[in-house]
Amino acid sequence: QVQLVESGGGLVQAGGSLRLSCVASGRAVNSYFMAWSRQAPGKERHFVAGLKWRGGDTYAGYYADSVKGRFTISRNNAKKTMYLQVNNLKPEDTAVYYCAADRLQEAYGLYDQRNFNYWGQGTQVTVSS
Repeated sequence: QVQLVESGGGLVQAGGSLRLSCVASGRAVNSYFMAWSRQAPGKERHFVAGLKWRGGDTYAGYYADSVKGRFTISRNNAKKTMYLQVNNLKPEDTAVYYCAADRLQEAYGLYDQRNFNYWGQGTQVTVSS
């Protein structure tokens, strides 16, 4: 069983930054693929960024086009924590941000939420203009 807890959301002005955290608990969680998704008010939840486990402590990052160059995903296995550094925030980034984890095989699996069985409760990010 894997449990995920997000934190780090808040209210920021456009152009500001935040660092979101997702702490994972459970056995062998360091070998899980992990991802961030977000859900804006009245919209569906969408993939934002993800990490593919490549063996050992190495991971490859993947991003939605809308956040490339502004968001950076990373992971600290010693702390069992995944991060999402979000820079140059825009009002359209306002959403609840969720982290997810599961054992996947290929990177393309990161983009489909249906592949993830473990989810956090979400953290709210609000960007004012």
